[in-house]
Amino acid sequence: MKCIYCDHPYTYELGNKQRKCSKCKRKFSPAKIEREKRMWHYFESGLNATQAAKQSRMHIETVQKYYMSFRKQLVVLCEEAYSHHSHLVTDYDEYLYLPKSLDPYEDINKLKHFLTMAYEGKVYNIMMPSLKRLGLNNKDRDEQKLLEKYLQYHTISKLTTQRSTIQNFWEYFENFILQYKGVSDDHFIYYLKEAEWRFNQMPQPALTQYPRH
Repeated sequence: MKCIYCDHPYTYELGNKQRKCSKCKRKFSPAKIEREKRMWHYFESGLNATQAAKQSRMHIETVQKYYMSFRKQLVVLCEEAYSHHSHLVTDYDEYLYLPKSLDPYEDINKLKHFLTMAYEGKVYNIMMPSLKRLGLNNKDRDEQKLLEKYLQYHTISKLTTQRSTIQNFWEYFENFILQYKGVSDDHFIYYLKEAEWRFNQMPQPALTQYPRH
């Protein structure tokens, strides 16, 4: 078995079933690698953590940790993909997302604000500063009006097609995020990037490699 770190062709098995590279002397666990590949397959296929836990017979919390690790790695993959295509961006527009279960007036400070850019049928998203940073009191009617004006006029956009890639992504994202309940502010970016990655993968074959730590 080759070394996963330096690709050296010779490794040997240790007493604890790990393998050690004859060249770089680093150790790795073939069982852990296979488990991660299996988890990536479930994740890539669109199975949620509960479904993956049932199929793998692993604890749900363990599966959730794998899934969050994959989402964090997707952030890097999305950044790398965009860095190679940023010169091809044709459209961009801002989007304000609020779960349908929340009241647009009472929970206006909980809006998620991001900028979506499009290139060659794909998208890239940037999280904008939280509206909470404005320091406005949504219970105060005057400040609420001020915030509504901010949302109405403080927007940037450039759309060149009647039915843009950006609009298609927003519809996809709205449906995608419904399967998750109560995504925290800290984790929202990871789910946004997962939706971005899945949307961008749709016209192309699935990845054959899973991201490593």
